[in-house]
Parts: sequence; C-alpha cells; structure tokens
Amino acid sequence: MMFDPGLMLLTIVFMAIGMFVSSRLKSKFSEYSKVPTSSGMSGKEIAEKMLRDNDIYDVQVTSVEGELTDHYDPSKKIVNLSHDVYYGQNVAAAAVAAHECGHAVQHATAYAWLQMRSAIVPAVNFSTRMMNFVFIGMMLFAFTSHLYNQALLIIIVLQSAITLFSLITLPVEIDASRRALIWLDSAKITGREEHEKATDALKWAASTYVVAALASIATLLYFIMQYSSRRD
Repeated sequence: MMFDPGLMLLTIVFMAIGMFVSSRLKSKFSEYSKVPTSSGMSGKEIAEKMLRDNDIYDVQVTSVEGELTDHYDPSKKIVNLSHDVYYGQNVAAAAVAAHECGHAVQHATAYAWLQMRSAIVPAVNFSTRMMNFVFIGMMLFAFTSHLYNQALLIIIVLQSAITLFSLITLPVEIDASRRALIWLDSAKITGREEHEKATDALKWAASTYVVAALASIATLLYFIMQYSSRRD
C-alpha cells in the first residue's frame, strides 16, 4: 500500500476531472458576475428578501473572506456570503445568495436529506481523521497478511461513511438550487436570459458535488475489490 498504482491512477483521474469542473465553475461565475440583474439588488439584499419571503427571520446574512466560500451554517443559522457575492449586483451573486438561502429554507422546513446529512457529520469527521492513521498501519503491516486485511476492512468501513455523506449531499445541493431558481423567477429577481445564466452557474456548482460523489464511490469499490482479491 506504500505505492499502489491502481489507487494512484484513480486519484489522478478524478483529480483531473475535478480540476476541469472547478475551472469551468470559476469561469462561469466570472462570466456571469459581469451580467447585472434587472432587479439591481445585491447578494445581501437578495438573501434577506428570500429569507423574508419564506417567513424566516432568525437567520443572519454575513460577509466572509475568500472566493466561492459561500455556505449556510445551520448550527449558528447564518448565511455566509463571500465578499463578491455579498456586495455583487449580478447574476452570479444572485444565484449563489439564493442557493445558500435554499439551505436555510431546507433547515427551517426540516428537509429530510439535510437532516440526514447533519446527523452523519460526526461519523464523517471521525472517519476522515482515522483514515490517515489506518493507512499508516497498513504500511507497517504490509507483510502481515491478517493484520493488513483487518486494516483494509477498517478502511472500507470508514470510506463507506464518507461515500454515504457524498451521496446524501447530492440531493441537498440540487434541491437548494431548485428552490433558489424557483424563487428567483417568482420574485422577479432575474429576467429570462438572466435566469438561464443563473441556472447554468448552479448546474456547474452542482457538478463539483457529482464528481466528489463519483470519486468517493470509485475509491470505495477499489478498496472492496482489493479486500476481496486478498481473501480469494
């Protein structure tokens, strides 16, 4: 396991795909950040209006540092928007602000997939931390078949938790975008052409989660095959 060509190739392939999708995402957001919305509202104003329109008054909207660092924190009930989104009066800012508020709406309405994702966060954090220690153990016991197989089995269990989290994240993110786009249209925040651009931007954002999920599944299947082949 010190050097596994199969795992290395798998990592490189999905890293390349991830870099391509990330590059396209940044390109799209850069392009659509130059397209003003007909409403003329900033990301902050859009977020606050979407929250009010959904009868949510206990969630704050704040600005955070970084690029594409936007996220909703359910534990603190805060919609965190990056500087460009918070102050931006463009299609990209509108799409991101509404998407993050989509998560706040999910939280307020006890959306089942969001609740499931939140419930397994501790297990995922534990699995991520433990993975490195187990890999080290696999290197130490590489020539002891029984202990190596046991470590490989533990890796499969830990990777299963990470994969489950990645899969549950997909409907959470897709639904948040769906809620965002419906509201942007009904609230007349975006016109027809603007709406199409917002849809495209959120499609590429969702693609990053799809790639992450596929990579996680492929990694899990690889370890399962490794374990099965060593038992034969």
